[in-house]
Amino acid sequence: MACRATGCALLCSNSGQEAHDLALIAHAASYRARVPFIHFFDGFRTSHEVSKLALLADEEIRDVPDERDIASFRARAMTPDRPTVRGTAQNPDVYFQGREAVNRIYSGLPGVVQEVMDRFAAVTGRSYHLFDYHGHPEAERVVVAMGSDIETVIETVNWLVARGEKVVVVRLFLPFHFMSFLAVLPSTVKAIAVLDRTKEPGSLGEPMYLNVIGALAEGRSPLAGSPRVIGGRYGLGSKEFNPGMARAVFDHLGGWEPRNHFTVGILDDVTGASLIWGSDFDLEAADVRRCVFVGLGADGTVGANKNSIKIIGEQTANFAQGYFVYDSKKSGSMTISHLRFGPRPVRAPYLIRRADFVACSQFSFIGRADVLGYAAPGATVLLNSPHGPEDT
Repeated sequence: MACRATGCALLCSNSGQEAHDLALIAHAASYRARVPFIHFFDGFRTSHEVSKLALLADEEIRDVPDERDIASFRARAMTPDRPTVRGTAQNPDVYFQGREAVNRIYSGLPGVVQEVMDRFAAVTGRSYHLFDYHGHPEAERVVVAMGSDIETVIETVNWLVARGEKVVVVRLFLPFHFMSFLAVLPSTVKAIAVLDRTKEPGSLGEPMYLNVIGALAEGRSPLAGSPRVIGGRYGLGSKEFNPGMARAVFDHLGGWEPRNHFTVGILDDVTGASLIWGSDFDLEAADVRRCVFVGLGADGTVGANKNSIKIIGEQTANFAQGYFVYDSKKSGSMTISHLRFGPRPVRAPYLIRRADFVACSQFSFIGRADVLGYAAPGATVLLNSPHGPEDT
């Protein structure tokens, strides 16, 4: 968010697979649009997750970018054989004009990105858009978000679909193409909740919230001024965001007077802005195997589990996901490994709360940490103990 004024296009990935795919899309679009891209995704939740991907083949990587765009890019390279003047000091007589001259580049950039996304879909079969929507076609309540929480909200929307909920997925955050955004909103929408994963003290609201309000106002559409728009914050510092919290946002949005600038995922006992969520709300499929391993930093638990989940993902037909929780103290502090695998892609970017298998490598944790709190009814618990079965 701190890079918004740099002039770079901001393209967001919502999962490990999207991070892989949109990296190529960002490169190809940058060649054609002649604008630098910042392709970003959630720190820790996406960047540190181990998951099974459909990797791009070499021929697919060659087919998506246009060779003419690459040749043009190389022709613009700085060389003493073709000297050019760039980046000169500008005085008030021309500076303003020069700044406005870039408008035509940025106004055409969203179209360029969508063209590259369409070409990517034709080559790989995986389709992306500037804004995607998921849910009931005549929804009255809509959540707008980007990043890893999208997977969580979509899972919650699938459960709430009978109630007419919907989520709008934002990928191209800047330039924010308001016409594409308005095109995915149903005319039936009455209330919109915008989720931002940042905090800007003193601002009227966070960046995505302000973009949505600006899009509704500038669009001059029947939607302008009609839906209620509220903003909320979540996930700062890689704070947890699970389906119970996503459901709380929809429930709050359906209230008579929903609070603006709310928070979800923390207990705010200072300003009272936080939403209450159900900690027992679980949407994970029964065919997903969930395992939690509790260890001590530097005892090898995290490394062993990274290898285990990679073996499961690479050597079996299962889809796999691994996420590892440890703080900045690392060595000597508690580590918790969350592993999932099953027959379908795992779309659960949040921590496991009820596991089928729980292991604890440190007997000293018993009584100091709630290891059994991770165990589902009937779960298997493996405890590394210095005591034999005959000890009481």
